[in-house]
Amino acid sequence: MPALGNFGNRPPRFFHGPGVNYWNLGLQKDTNITDRILLQFRAEFFNAFNHAQFALPNGYLSGNTFGVISSVQPNSQRIGQLALKLAF
Repeated sequence: MPALGNFGNRPPRFFHGPGVNYWNLGLQKDTNITDRILLQFRAEFFNAFNHAQFALPNGYLSGNTFGVISSVQPNSQRIGQLALKLAF
């Protein structure tokens, strides 16, 4: 039994937050223009399906926001980049 006035023997932030659903996707296409010239096209997407990555819930027992998730992690938006390379 915990001492009177205590909520238990765990630290204030002992629980884990929500899981991460973060998919990276890359596509590449190589095309031979001639025997010595190669054209390469690349497309890369980070967080390809644009799932929100939630921040950790409030772990402090004071107030009425215990366990509430009120924000998302920074830089959790979808990012895409395209590249074209000519090798000779």
